[in-house]
Amino acid sequence: MADTWQLLKPAADKTLPAVPPDGDVIVPLAQWLAQRAALTERRGRLGVWLGSQDEPGVIADDLACFEVIAVNFPQFIDGQGYSIARLLRERHHWQGELRAIGDVFRETMFYLSRCGFNAFALRPGEDAHAALAALDDFSEAYQVSVERPQPLFRRRLTQGATRV
Repeated sequence: MADTWQLLKPAADKTLPAVPPDGDVIVPLAQWLAQRAALTERRGRLGVWLGSQDEPGVIADDLACFEVIAVNFPQFIDGQGYSIARLLRERHHWQGELRAIGDVFRETMFYLSRCGFNAFALRPGEDAHAALAALDDFSEAYQVSVERPQPLFRRRLTQGATRV
């Protein structure tokens, strides 16, 4: 399936990009906040992307306006996007597409999915098939996650209680 989304980025001087009159676009949070009315009136689907410094609660009342929410990972060492994803899924109950963008690569895929990401824009040069295979790198995890809200020991207790 082709990805029809156009990711709009601010210029180096932080000037907001021009928004095409139609088509599917993912706009930066600053653009959404500045041009909300115009963006909701245009033709095409709308998404928003958050940077690692952005607070997801800012868009909590606007979630119905978006088809996709993207979270930018500017570099591998910036893990704030994981927290943003969990907040969107668990606190704000976002059920739609949650896309990881930026420095996204194979070794991060399993952990991104555990935080609620269900779409991934891989950095240039990454093999998509290898990255998707990473989702199966581990068969179990001890910690709770968006996809498994109970820790492993509780899941095992439940399984043991149902055995005859």
